Amino acid sequence: MKTLDKKCWICGREEHLPFKCRFCGNVFCSQHRLPEQHACAGLEKVKQHSADGSNRANRQSGTDDIMKDVLKSTAKYAAKSAFRGIRNNVSYSMRSSPSMAIIYLCLFSFLLQMVLDPMGINYAQFFMFVPINFLAQPWTLITHMFLHNGFFHLFFNMMVLFFFGPELERRAGKATFLRVYFIAGVVAVLGYSLTTSQPHIGVVGASGAIMGVFAALAVIAPEIRVYVYFIPMRIVHALILFALVDFLLIGSNDMVAHTAHLTGILVGLLMGLRIKKSQQRSGWHDPYRY
Repeated sequence: MKTLDKKCWICGREEHLPFKCRFCGNVFCSQHRLPEQHACAGLEKVKQHSADGSNRANRQSGTDDIMKDVLKSTAKYAAKSAFRGIRNNVSYSMRSSPSMAIIYLCLFSFLLQMVLDPMGINYAQFFMFVPINFLAQPWTLITHMFLHNGFFHLFFNMMVLFFFGPELERRAGKATFLRVYFIAGVVAVLGYSLTTSQPHIGVVGASGAIMGVFAALAVIAPEIRVYVYFIPMRIVHALILFALVDFLLIGSNDMVAHTAHLTGILVGLLMGLRIKKSQQRSGWHDPYRY
């Protein structure tokens, strides 16, 4: 066996220190020691195996690239669809309901206020109502209703408008709702101007306008039940409670324009009575009456 191990597999020549191929394992002389010189079958197998592995890797890489492209396309389509759906919902809500349009405008205004005011751009100062500057900035009679002093001020005002604004729209019409809202808001801030002892302090918020809507709805549909701090009561009783609280807090230093709330309530009551009389004369029946 030892003698046979020293003979070249190609020419049979025996050498003292033959060469053993690491690919096929056979023994060769110095002349045939290279794989190319003895047509090494083992090397061909190694090459074939490497080629197959490379093809599999390429196929796997190609599959991974395809999956990545699919996932990217799907995520991009989902994001576009979500944005388009939100945009369409917002657009439809604003077209179909003045209340929702006002809510979205107030939200947008609040975002602008948070972004611009820290940058030194006096967004709130330009649009808030300041009694002493009324003649110099008459547009603030309207624009102050779209500003709010903090998140909770915005949240509670928009929550009340969200629930009761559409109710007044359904029972009195969208145009009537807008008249009540803006007339109550303007008169409320003028009422505050006539009663305040600090005319240099600005006023923001839609509270006066919203209280006008609430009061008008209480006249038109007094049977509506609401929850005040989780206590159920008729809307009329809730309105009396709100008015009483505002009346008792007049003159307090809580930075709330209570006289604006009361003026808004008064305007809402007067306009609600007028709307109700008009409906009675025309024989209009409220389809939402309980």
